[in-house]
Amino acid sequence: MIFTLCCCFLAFVGGAYVVLDKLPPYGLLKDAYSAGMALYDKAIHYQEPLQTDLWADARSEQRGVTVADSGKAFPGFTLYSSGHDAAAYLIDMNGRIVHEWRLPFSQVWDSSSVVAKPRPDSFVSFDKVHLFPNGDILAVYSGVGDTPWGLGLVKMTKDSKVIWKYLDRVHHDVEVGADGRIYTLTHRLRDQPVGSMPQLETPMLEDFLVVLSPDGKVEQKISLLDAMAASPYRKFLAALSDYGRQDPLHANAAKPIDAKAADAPAAWQAGDVLLSFREASLLAVLDPRQGRFVWAARGPWLGQHDPSLLANGHLLMFDNLGNVGPLGSSRLLEIDPADMTIAWEYDGAAGHPLESVLRSNVQRLPDGNSLITESDGGRLVEVTAQGEIAWEYMNPVRGGSADRRIPIVTGGARFTADQVGGWLAPQ
Repeated sequence: MIFTLCCCFLAFVGGAYVVLDKLPPYGLLKDAYSAGMALYDKAIHYQEPLQTDLWADARSEQRGVTVADSGKAFPGFTLYSSGHDAAAYLIDMNGRIVHEWRLPFSQVWDSSSVVAKPRPDSFVSFDKVHLFPNGDILAVYSGVGDTPWGLGLVKMTKDSKVIWKYLDRVHHDVEVGADGRIYTLTHRLRDQPVGSMPQLETPMLEDFLVVLSPDGKVEQKISLLDAMAASPYRKFLAALSDYGRQDPLHANAAKPIDAKAADAPAAWQAGDVLLSFREASLLAVLDPRQGRFVWAARGPWLGQHDPSLLANGHLLMFDNLGNVGPLGSSRLLEIDPADMTIAWEYDGAAGHPLESVLRSNVQRLPDGNSLITESDGGRLVEVTAQGEIAWEYMNPVRGGSADRRIPIVTGGARFTADQVGGWLAPQ
């Protein structure tokens, strides 16, 4: 009995020594533990769509348009996608659906996919959606409950018929440059360590910038992790969280810079790509021709999404966690990258808090208003430069007990009547 206890004690001490000093077979033990916890988490938290982060607790019973000030709102049609379905909706200013696109991933998936067994359709939704002038759209598919979670990118007609598909692990964003090239992000699990960043742990998620031709052919694919490791900006990844060491970048935006604003930093050039990395709260600009970063910065934001370059050279973004005020964790920031000063911000209004830990985006409208996609709130809200709410729309879909759950809004954008008039049936 004493001998057995001694053996157990020595095994415990030896195991602790292996783990703390990361000696062999630490890697095998860590991977086995991580895989076991991932399977457990998937079994417990991802068997019912309403339990996932595609749904949130509804903050009110209101549905559809709740605020409409025609004197302050920028008129047009709003495109949005929702976490409850692989669909996108175009609504008018009264919240009426005037067109929709719908295409379950099970009807898109085939043997060309890098995903051997995608999640069931009830766990798959459109993430970012891009609308073309003729009514075609690009749609990014995400499957909640998997890591990696990206499922692919599809271009479809206004009647939801597939034109082409790119079934790599596309996630978060898709943008179209002035020349028609398509910019998106993919990721994969990487087992090889990054030599210049020993703090990162394998397996880790590795993000790529992918440039596609207008017909969906891969023209360029750049490892953002390798590019970061080769740059002086890798120091920004020195103090990542435990989670971040296995998802060190978590890229969530890739915006082509079509024309350089006069006041933009000197290192930026037309043809570069503005990127957002959530885990390090880092914005960066990549020169894809050389595959190297030419600029990167942190600022007064935290866990940000959807930075865009405005005509005045400023950066507009959804700052998910940077607000410490009384109205929620989130805010909008307009930053002058020349000196990192805040040129404008919006952090919600009384009775209308702004709070979204994940996702979300913002669009600066031609009249100076800003259209906000507050994902976790399941709402779209348009605010003036003075912070007044001009228009608000709550996702009308509900689920769960007493309809207490609301699907997140994964993306939103406003279009003028002229921009959709060529294909949208008369209303």
